[in-house]
Amino acid sequence: MSTVTVRNLDESVKQALRERAAGRGVSMEQEIRDALARDVRNGPGRRPKASLEEIMRLSRKPDRPFDFEQAQDEVWDYLYKSDKPR
Repeated sequence: MSTVTVRNLDESVKQALRERAAGRGVSMEQEIRDALARDVRNGPGRRPKASLEEIMRLSRKPDRPFDFEQAQDEVWDYLYKSDKPR
């Protein structure tokens, strides 16, 4: 194993990593390792695959009323607005 130091990381990125880690119940360091590993495995220009935690989060009861139209629009955007040439 090796150690990497990241300097000049934007504070908003650091906060987002902290929140994602807390949401998954892991350390921020583990969240960073997982995020880097996912990105490297997916390669450049490929859409990242959903993690098990992200899939499980979809099955939980939402905190607010569910907007089905917005959800459907997001699914269609995800499926059909990719960086692939048509």
